[in-house]
Amino acid sequence: MSLNNGLFQLGIDLQRGSSNTQAEVQAEVIEFKAPHGEVTADSSSDERKDFFIVKDGEKYAGTHLIIELAGAKFLDSIEKIDAAMRECVEKAGATLLHIHLHHFTPNGGVSGVAVLSESHISIHTWPEADYAALDVFMCGDARPHECVEVLRAHFEPTDVVVDELRRGKGLV
Repeated sequence: MSLNNGLFQLGIDLQRGSSNTQAEVQAEVIEFKAPHGEVTADSSSDERKDFFIVKDGEKYAGTHLIIELAGAKFLDSIEKIDAAMRECVEKAGATLLHIHLHHFTPNGGVSGVAVLSESHISIHTWPEADYAALDVFMCGDARPHECVEVLRAHFEPTDVVVDELRRGKGLV
């Protein structure tokens, strides 16, 4: 992959310029990494949706769901996967920045990611085994658990396994 193509996939088009300046991107990164005060997901005065969570007396960066679908259908369909990811974002109340999906041949598997303001959703499918591995990581007000039923509806799996991690627990 050429440098320009790789940068373009990251949202930086050297020929036309990026939609954000480097200073704007750095300011966004600094702003996210700098919340030193006690910030809770139920803060009505904070318009940001990517802040730390305080729940059950624990402060953490976000909820990370590891989701496995077995006996699933449509795992070779870029269109179906794209639609499922977009609906997950909507139902979770997250903010979509970009989706990138790659279709492998000859087995038809798909790998991809939806990059969110609140983090990401990633997927890797093995249609020949009717299996998909996903991870859904979201912070702030986003509701990652809403994605589980969306995935059930889109891929009709016979079995769903969900593991949950609270990322940054005890570290933030």
